[in-house]
Amino acid sequence: MLRSSSVPIWVLGFSFFSVAVFVSSTSQEIPISQAYSPPVGAQSPGPPIVIKVVLRQDLNKKILIALIASSTLLCVTVMLLLYLLLWRYSYMKNSFTGINPNHHPDSVRSSVSTKPIVNKIDSVTKGTIPVYEYQLLESATNKFSESNVLSRGGRGCLYRACLDEKSSVTVKKIDGGGDTDIEKQFENEVDWLAKIKHQNIISMLGFSVYRQTRCIVYEMMQNGSLESQLHGPSQGSGLTWQLRMKIAVDIARGLEYLHEHCHPPVVHRDLKSSNILLDSHFNAKISDFGYAAVLMTQRKNLKLNGTLGNRASQYIFDGKIADKNDVYSFGVILLELLLGKRWVEKPSTTESESVVTWVPKLSDRANLPNILDPAIKGSMDLKHLYQVAAVAVLCVQPEPSYRPLITDVLHSLIPLLPLELGGSLRIL
Repeated sequence: MLRSSSVPIWVLGFSFFSVAVFVSSTSQEIPISQAYSPPVGAQSPGPPIVIKVVLRQDLNKKILIALIASSTLLCVTVMLLLYLLLWRYSYMKNSFTGINPNHHPDSVRSSVSTKPIVNKIDSVTKGTIPVYEYQLLESATNKFSESNVLSRGGRGCLYRACLDEKSSVTVKKIDGGGDTDIEKQFENEVDWLAKIKHQNIISMLGFSVYRQTRCIVYEMMQNGSLESQLHGPSQGSGLTWQLRMKIAVDIARGLEYLHEHCHPPVVHRDLKSSNILLDSHFNAKISDFGYAAVLMTQRKNLKLNGTLGNRASQYIFDGKIADKNDVYSFGVILLELLLGKRWVEKPSTTESESVVTWVPKLSDRANLPNILDPAIKGSMDLKHLYQVAAVAVLCVQPEPSYRPLITDVLHSLIPLLPLELGGSLRIL
């Protein structure tokens, strides 16, 4: 008798069907009279009985053939899958650079250094963010022409971009990609905006990395930034009292979502009028999450970046990330909406003056209407004006514990708005 082949059980199971087919087709029919001789004198009572005898040698050969065929098929399948995975990986790596190698072969080498930057972004590795080709954005903005500028900020410029006849977006172009701090801010913003979804938080549609230039693609924000509306050529003439209150409520709603409804809570850390974007209906949305961080309950040593003049002095001194620091920044924006003044007047001189220094004058109700932005003088209910001024004063208190929670601020401002502009407690 031949020894049976030693093979794994799963292989035998996989090839059982093939073996059964081979065996059934090669078995031999042998009369029983040939297989067994009865004693002399015994007679068979009927026709000869035929039985099937399977030769063990043939069975082992068929098993071996089935194993070889199955193993070959399995190897081919695995190799094909590996090839497809490698091809997809190579394709995605090329697309992250924002370059089409077939049309720009000379640009591939210069963009190799951007690949590690893109791969650091957590949301990119998960495949949740579209990556735009830089050449597409360049064409959509007419090579980032001045005529398409929506507003300018400290770390970039916003452009109007027309991807096609029916699709317009806002592109934030950031130069100086070789700077470590700028790279970190870019990565941080892309990661946060991929996670946060709210009606008063800017929606990110994608991004692009090309040489030393970084671009983030936002939803279309036709009216640019709040800063450009207040302090640009129009000098706030397009912002009525009710629109200003609507913008304040929108910002408060966005902050409340970050502080109360994100898990863990998020602190923006760089809230200012240039980071508040306005769509065609003057709906306000918070942007620029380059410095955003998780709310800390304990003090940690942090590098202070961003616009320090728009932040609470307590944060500048101890570096603690707290939601009350965002409340302070909101109070500064509220003062800008009321007074029509920049957060710092004449920043290039030694005599610069912060808008917070006007706080004592807000307590004089008799004189308050006279120091308002000329564009809104006499256009509001005085009771509403006094309430907004009181909220602004509380938000910029030097002592953090005296500042209200953003939820309390929101509940104080919402009743001042008509229903058609959002004067109701909507469910987030």
